[in-house]
Parts: sequence; structure tokens; C-alpha cells
Amino acid sequence: MSLDSNLPQNASPAPLGPAAAHHVSPVVAFKYVTLAFDGPPVLKNISFSVAPGETRVLLGPAGVGKSVLLKLANGLLRPDKGSIQLFGEEISNMPEEQLFPLRTRIGMVFQEGALFDSLTVRDNVGYQLIQEKVPDDEIDARVRQILSFVGLERTFAFYPSSLSGGMKRRVAIARAAIRQPELMLYDSPTGGLDPVTSTTIIELIVKERDVHKTPALLVTHRLQDAFTMCTHYYDQEKAAMLPLPEGQTNPNTTFLMLDEGRLIFDGTIHDLVHSKDPFVREFIE
Repeated sequence: MSLDSNLPQNASPAPLGPAAAHHVSPVVAFKYVTLAFDGPPVLKNISFSVAPGETRVLLGPAGVGKSVLLKLANGLLRPDKGSIQLFGEEISNMPEEQLFPLRTRIGMVFQEGALFDSLTVRDNVGYQLIQEKVPDDEIDARVRQILSFVGLERTFAFYPSSLSGGMKRRVAIARAAIRQPELMLYDSPTGGLDPVTSTTIIELIVKERDVHKTPALLVTHRLQDAFTMCTHYYDQEKAAMLPLPEGQTNPNTTFLMLDEGRLIFDGTIHDLVHSKDPFVREFIE
């Protein structure tokens, strides 16, 4: 799918957002990260960062290491070489007991949603609060609030088996966002969904980005999702995702691409659609 025909012809490289302009510390920073399992390296010398308020969209086909990179970002995997900083702390060799408090500051949306089938929506969304022994009435209030945010107020007492695929993903986002995280990690949030439902999920992600200003790292193979995120914004008064004026793109939504374990692209949507790299051109056309 080509973006050149959809991107406004007068679009120019997005200006640096306020976060980048003031050189604030990144939320996540990879420096020369390499990881191999039993064969060739899955990731090789990866360096990039996510600034406060910034959304990085990690594009690429299956098998290039996108999900592995997310697991490194929250300490579920450890690099063989290089440095990973999360909220300013080096986590590459951090003991598990020290990692846990940092992970509570992250909202993670897993592939396919990964809901607990035996728990109600209330208990799925409030799972972490239940583990922390938050009072039941407070859990109820916070779950209802976040379900309202994702447009699923009536599903409070439902079980996942009664939900559609798109509704399950929205519940998964509610679970990830209930504690107002300082970072959101999305692992293929629209994978396996039809185009209309995918757009609904992207609208919710754009809403989280624009209303709560939550920085994010989002993995996807769907170019249209990435394009929609960059060319739309969430209007709180109209409670809807709307296109930006012609020629404008979101300045704090940028792109990364992996090929054979290496980071081959890091830039704006304008840079992406005008890239001369053969792998990038093949992916976007």
C-alpha cells in the first residue's frame, strides 16, 4: 500500500515537539542493544529513544524482532550487549525485584488482548488493583471510569467470551491504562481485526495519546494504522478522531523500522514516504 497518494503533497517534515525541543530525558532509551537467542542476532546494535509525550510506531513485517524489542523495553528480556534505560534507570542487568516497581508504571497491551477468560471485565481491567489490595469500591469506580474512556461502560460484569474481538482489545487497553501509566506499550493492537474495527482501536490509541499525553511504543505491520495515527487527532469536544488540516501531521508521532535485526529507519512520516531505502520502499508501496 502506498502512502504517497494519501499524504498531503505540501506536507513537510514535522517540527520537533516540545519534549524534543527542550532535550528532556527520554522515557525509554536503547543504546547499541544486541540480542541473540541460539542463532544469529535477533536485534543488532539498536539505538533509539522515546521522549515524554512522544509516540514511536515500530513498523515492519513479521519476524523482524518488533515484539522482542517491546519485551526488552519492560525488562522481560535482557540484552546480550548494550544499554536500556527506563525512566532514567539502567535496567539491562537490574534484579527482578527492582524491575517490578518500574513495570507498574507501564501499561502493556499484549497481542490478541490476553484477557483472563475466567474473570469478568471488571476483574480483568482492575486486576493489578486487586493484586495491590485496593478497596473494592475504589476498584469499581476506577474500572467504570476507564471503561467509559474506552466506550465500554455496559460490559462491567461481562465475561470475555461474550465480547467481540474489537471489544476485547478495548478492554485490554483499559486494563493497561487504568493506573495512568507513564508509558504505553502496544504489541500489534489491531492484529487479526477487520479494517473498520482496527480504525476503532487506533482511534482509542490516538485518544490516549492526545488526552493523557502518554508516551508510547507501538508495534504494527499495518501501514494504514500508522498513517492514521500521524494524520489525525482526537477532538475532546466532539468525542471523535478527526483528520488534521491538510498538510499537517502530528509532530510527536514518528516511525522506526527494522530489517534483519537492524534499525534501518528512524524519522517522520514525511521522511518515511520519501525514503530511498529499498526495504522501506517495498514495505510502503
